[in-house]
Amino acid sequence: MSGWQFWIDRGGTFTDVVARRPDGSTVTHKLLSENPRIYDDAAIQGIREILGLANGDPLPFEDISAVKMGTTVATNALLEREGEPTALITTSGFADALRIGYQARPELFALDIVLPEMLYTKVVEIDERVSADGSIIKPLDVSAARTLLEEVRKEGFNAIAIALLHGYRYTEHERMLDEIANEIGFQQISVSHEVSPLMKLVSRGDTTVVDAYLSPILRRYVNSVDEKLRPEGLGPNLMFMQSNGGLTDAHHFRGKDALLSGPAGGVVGMVRTAETAGFDQLIGFDMGGTSTDVSHYAGELERTHETQVAGVRVRAPMIHIHTVAAGGGSILHFDGSRLRVGPDSAGADPGPACYGNEGPLAITDANVLLGKLRPEFFPHVFGRDGDQPLDVKTVTEKFDELAKEISQASGIPQSAESVAEGFLSIAVENMANAIKKISVQRGYDITSYTLVCFGGAGGQHACLVADRLGVSRIHIHPHAGVLSALGIGLADIRHLSEGAVESVLSEELLIDLEPKWISMEAESVNVVKKQGVLDNQITTMKRFGIRYAGSDTALQVDAGSCSAVQESFEEQHRSRFGFISPEKELIIESMQVEAVGVSDSVDLLSGQSDTDQDLLGVFSTVMNGEPHETPFVARAALKTGKPVLGPAVLVEETGTTVIEPGWSATASENGDLILERVVALPDRVAIGTDVDPVQLEIFNN
Repeated sequence: MSGWQFWIDRGGTFTDVVARRPDGSTVTHKLLSENPRIYDDAAIQGIREILGLANGDPLPFEDISAVKMGTTVATNALLEREGEPTALITTSGFADALRIGYQARPELFALDIVLPEMLYTKVVEIDERVSADGSIIKPLDVSAARTLLEEVRKEGFNAIAIALLHGYRYTEHERMLDEIANEIGFQQISVSHEVSPLMKLVSRGDTTVVDAYLSPILRRYVNSVDEKLRPEGLGPNLMFMQSNGGLTDAHHFRGKDALLSGPAGGVVGMVRTAETAGFDQLIGFDMGGTSTDVSHYAGELERTHETQVAGVRVRAPMIHIHTVAAGGGSILHFDGSRLRVGPDSAGADPGPACYGNEGPLAITDANVLLGKLRPEFFPHVFGRDGDQPLDVKTVTEKFDELAKEISQASGIPQSAESVAEGFLSIAVENMANAIKKISVQRGYDITSYTLVCFGGAGGQHACLVADRLGVSRIHIHPHAGVLSALGIGLADIRHLSEGAVESVLSEELLIDLEPKWISMEAESVNVVKKQGVLDNQITTMKRFGIRYAGSDTALQVDAGSCSAVQESFEEQHRSRFGFISPEKELIIESMQVEAVGVSDSVDLLSGQSDTDQDLLGVFSTVMNGEPHETPFVARAALKTGKPVLGPAVLVEETGTTVIEPGWSATASENGDLILERVVALPDRVAIGTDVDPVQLEIFNN
């Protein structure tokens, strides 16, 4: 038997742990990501608690075979601008290229244009120049460059990003600067032709800066975890989840690949579990404590190769995930005229008001007030000492006070319950709009899709979100509350190599590219093999980035013959944009090789309770504006094929599922929960003309 495996998703509010015992069964655990009064690191603490270790007891390294993690460390550092002070090294005359950017106007009618803060704090212009065809216009002055870099080092900079004009293809000058910087002693050197070897100085430069800015922060965290798990260099294999949906060894984990580390695990978990249940057209709905991540799946993982994260352009393969600031910890606001949800979050400390740490009202508190979340079904881990139940009294008092304030401002009598439902309606609308952005607005009809709900807070809102989308089926896995952690455990080891081409598609070009394919494939396979994967477990995929001549949008298509590539591109282009332009030449912008080390198949034993106590009690709730006496049922005790009609609440260790009126829930043989709308939605009615703070905010979005 192999040893313990721990699959960990360290989120913004909660850290989720799925542990696989040596006998193959699993156990799940959830704890606050930040609880400095009790522990330093949530991931290590989660391992300790599952193994039943007291504080100070050494970890039994010999009993742990692997630890696989996703982390928000890099994302948080980017959002909070707390990365490593970084200097940008670029070609003379292009110091402001990244600041100027593409002159995009995200908000077309905004009069006060707020530019995002640049990540670098110093720019050094190097006197060199290479033309687009590779000819040397101005040779690199090695002596002058060394002097400039030495001055940067003396100013205290440890991280630099080197991005020269046309450096993605003609790399000699970047290599020379890299060598000089190593000799001087910079601890983090990110070079654009290694980080993002593709055309476009701005996105290539931004990505290189992101890598230099975040990698030191990430490395310190990885080393900290590594030292605790392997204090003498021996111990479990430590791997991290990348934004592209694959695992990599801890020492190959880079800043540019860490921005969607945890959410990517959720998408992998969604696909693996939903396909096992027989669903292949999926909308992912991952609602956690800080935000909600949504994704679309129709047979293959969708990736984006250029995106913006926290106002920063990043050009690196990432699973296509859209995030909206609506989580269980999203703070509830009233500004005197309208209600708002987020974007700020109460986080884990102090957390929502019900945590008993003097936190603000949040979405979780709304569900507590409405009776959908009850303290008797939550562990006593709240309060200043981490030993108290949910604080319902404080929540009730705060909502009563807020209801009075809203009533006075709007002139419409409001109860605490109507205010709480109003905030939930706003949050649901925000989440539904996010899903429409990655599906309906891209031409997909999702009414026949399955909404795959996961994350700690997802089950509380799944029916409401599905109703807003017109989706009538929801899938919730037994480990939905920790599905991102589960997906991290089920993920394959992946490595992607990219190269620029920028030439017209032709049979001659495809022949000329063969040596480059061989080189890139060997590189990717070698990286995966070094992580302990056998040759017969590695598969490779080759893709082109293709665009029309004169256009800016490249689509990813499988490599093949000239006619096959053209046919695949035109099919995608017609689906995405509604037209094709056969008269235009096709440009191969880039080529990509992905090596996949297929993970061992995992037969997940449910580890569910064998209790026969299905009905935990009947409690008062408010749903759809009406009071209900609602049964609370233990999900583990549901009988296969026997539906539970809403209103009802299903309780389990890692989450709560609210079955709204008009919905039913049925457990499958595998323990999956299938929710279906069994009563048609009522016809919509006019909302009237009275001032309504809730509708004002919904229409404002």
